[in-house]
Amino acid sequence: MIKSSSMKNFSFAALLLLVACNSTRNIAGSNSALPVNTVINGKLFTALYQQKAAEYRALCYQGYNIARWQIDNYQPVSNKPKAIITDIDETILDNSPYAVHQALQGKDYEAATWYQWTDKSAADTMPGAGALLRYAASKGIEVFYITNREERERGSTLQNLQRFGLPNTDNAHFIPKATISSKEQRRQTVMATHEVILLMGDNLADFSLLFDKKTVAERKQNTDANYGAFGKKFIVFPNPGYGDWESSMNQYKYSFTAAQKDSIIRANVTGY
Repeated sequence: MIKSSSMKNFSFAALLLLVACNSTRNIAGSNSALPVNTVINGKLFTALYQQKAAEYRALCYQGYNIARWQIDNYQPVSNKPKAIITDIDETILDNSPYAVHQALQGKDYEAATWYQWTDKSAADTMPGAGALLRYAASKGIEVFYITNREERERGSTLQNLQRFGLPNTDNAHFIPKATISSKEQRRQTVMATHEVILLMGDNLADFSLLFDKKTVAERKQNTDANYGAFGKKFIVFPNPGYGDWESSMNQYKYSFTAAQKDSIIRANVTGY
């Protein structure tokens, strides 16, 4: 971990120089192309935004403030106990240090190194996450953490959440991925016993089956068709680093080289 301010400044300057030297414009009618390291540079810049931009913090606060308003103004429709369903990664916990660690080695996500990261229980909370969840608990609302982290990550993840005094960080409320990534069945299990006030996530599949493994066009269409749910039932948090928005462009296939990913990016961006 880089600790001195001078080393941090050097790293940032080196990053800017690297991108400036390697980046090229993709202009209509031109044969120029984005460099093969587009993916890695992109991961560094999205992580930098997540870590340094006050705008990112503001967006997080905005999401949690909306969630609090919905809690305060919610009108119950049953006698079931009330609950919130939330994702973990980039909704409650900030994993940008993992993205930086990988990118500085010229790598994208890898399962083995991801497990090494989560084993550390070192992720910080996103700005405002703890305050919102503790507020919900003070109102008698249970929090269920439905995540696509795996069973093997249960202990380290709960330890990470417990470091910040987050409510309901126990086995009953931690619901990881078993065999499939879709969260629909897990959501329905919670909804069978609880009245869910709202759902929080950074990925549209955190909210509804309507968004599971859909194409880019279908994701946009289903978002437009359900616009009234956003900010009311669904609270979305910013994550430009990864997600189904990225996977949907390559048909949810995950074994791509950097050059192949670069080609996918170039095929999907729009210039003038």
